[in-house]
Amino acid sequence: MTDPQQVHDVTGIGFGPSNLALAIALREKAQQGASILDAVFLESKPAFAWHPDMLLDNSDMQVSFIKDLVTLRNPASPFSFLSYLHAKGRLERFVNRKSFFPSRHEFNDYFAWAAEQMGGICAYDQHVIGVEPVQARGDSVDLLAVIAQDSKGEQTRRLTRNLVLAVGGKPSVPEVFAEVQDTAEVVHSSAYLSTVKPRLAAADKPMKIAVIGSGQSGAEIFNDLANDPARPEVDFIFRSHALKPSDDSPFVNEIFNADFTSYVYQQPPARRRALMEEYSNTNYSVVDGDLIAQIYGLFYEQDVTGGSAYGLLRSTQVTAAKAQGGRIALTLCPAHGGNAETRSYDLVVLATGYQRRIGETLLSGLNDYVSGRETGRTYQLATAERFRPRIFLQGYCEETHGLSDTLLSVLAVRVDEIANELLAPRQDTEARLTAAE
Repeated sequence: MTDPQQVHDVTGIGFGPSNLALAIALREKAQQGASILDAVFLESKPAFAWHPDMLLDNSDMQVSFIKDLVTLRNPASPFSFLSYLHAKGRLERFVNRKSFFPSRHEFNDYFAWAAEQMGGICAYDQHVIGVEPVQARGDSVDLLAVIAQDSKGEQTRRLTRNLVLAVGGKPSVPEVFAEVQDTAEVVHSSAYLSTVKPRLAAADKPMKIAVIGSGQSGAEIFNDLANDPARPEVDFIFRSHALKPSDDSPFVNEIFNADFTSYVYQQPPARRRALMEEYSNTNYSVVDGDLIAQIYGLFYEQDVTGGSAYGLLRSTQVTAAKAQGGRIALTLCPAHGGNAETRSYDLVVLATGYQRRIGETLLSGLNDYVSGRETGRTYQLATAERFRPRIFLQGYCEETHGLSDTLLSVLAVRVDEIANELLAPRQDTEARLTAAE
């Protein structure tokens, strides 16, 4: 039972890799002599799962296993990926693979293994529906109330002194799909495996599917569909002329180092935006080079055999989408001018990424206290003087902290910084925030 009068030191919303790493950091710091904080994490899913609808077969990580939950913070941690391999009896076999990049299935299993070892620190099946200020003396706010609801509709109200938001992004749906996004025929990549694959298996004839988007997710989904035993007909549609490889060369990869986060933060806004644009080809609208080669080979082989199941509609933009008798009709126009055509599909998969906007999160109810203020270097929202709780963000600071903010690359170092702030006396934290602004 949850005590409605209990006040937690820390409440984390979301229990993906970011807040899981924070929970581990707080435990390890307590074992090393730091204060033991009363921390609880709330997760809407019934059990730990990391992007479950994109755990495609034969898909590998694009980041080294060394950038796991802990290693860059504490290489000796028992929660490292190498510790996981040892516990599973696969350490030597993994070494024999001679790869820094585990499969996505294996890294998800590693995360779940670490989450299981954290015991009852996370309450699952807790969909947070609101965060409210709790006023104490006059108009000052000393605590936050976090209201969550389970799958049975029962609500729980928890009080906390500090909040860490790590809920991931909201699926981005282009405006042209606004009127059809709630139909069964339009699916975002975040629901791919649980939605598209069962329909493929149940169909009595090959389905006609459009995949929209030229990034890694779009390419992976197209490749997965092209190799599905149901043999669907698939059009791969994107606005650029070619699939572009991600730049993961050593010097460029240094932008994901922890010290580069500080460098980005110290720059004026215009310079930050320029850096984002300069290095966008490390993360946005780019695809792993090996996967590009596979897809190119697929189309080449189709030319050899004279097939027509797969279409590559590059330099093409969708200008209209309409629901028609259980299908979706897309109006397709050449990106640089020309005649439009209409094609009808059984399913449209939107591999169009995610949005991360603070104003659209659970913090919107706290606008009177945090609106218009920038996040500090240690990911803490600057707040009004009368507002005592501290709020930290994981994955919502890309504009100020750089491209690595939404990725796993700086995760272990970021949670170290956040944990240190949570453990610091309140007045010291305020002084550091003031100096950073």
